Amino acid sequence: MDKFHPVVTQIIDLLETNSCWYETFEHEPVRTSEEAAKIRNGYSIEQGAKAIIIRVKVSSANKRFVMLVMPGDQRFDNDKIKLLFQAKNIRFATEEEVVEITGGVQPGGVPPFGNLFDLEVAVDPLLLDNEKIIFNAGDRRFSVGMLSSDYLQLVKPVVSSLV
Repeated sequence: MDKFHPVVTQIIDLLETNSCWYETFEHEPVRTSEEAAKIRNGYSIEQGAKAIIIRVKVSSANKRFVMLVMPGDQRFDNDKIKLLFQAKNIRFATEEEVVEITGGVQPGGVPPFGNLFDLEVAVDPLLLDNEKIIFNAGDRRFSVGMLSSDYLQLVKPVVSSLV
């Protein structure tokens, strides 16, 4: 595990400490949900938990980063996100911001565990319709599959329609 970002070990430790079922996959580096779905045998793109970090701006003095998690084949709806966070505007975190927030995790490798980075997490219920989900676990070369019910218990995200 030393060859991967330390967040990989954090996630595996969290799953083991909580006696969660999981499986791991080492693979070629992937950045997009489409690339990942092609190499993750036994999982569909809909089971891929796409984690996106955005900045929400409520006012000039109130700006923060949050994590959105949705099925890999979906895109979030700007209006739903603005309503959920009472935001005037939203934008994607820049690559530099993502690296800074996550302690060096590259975009495409960000896991849906925003709680590890002190981020509020919102997940779309469509993802939770899957018994199992899969995601890059802090490295573009390492994926973890787990039960969506365990994900809910470990991350405690806000469940809201994002797409």
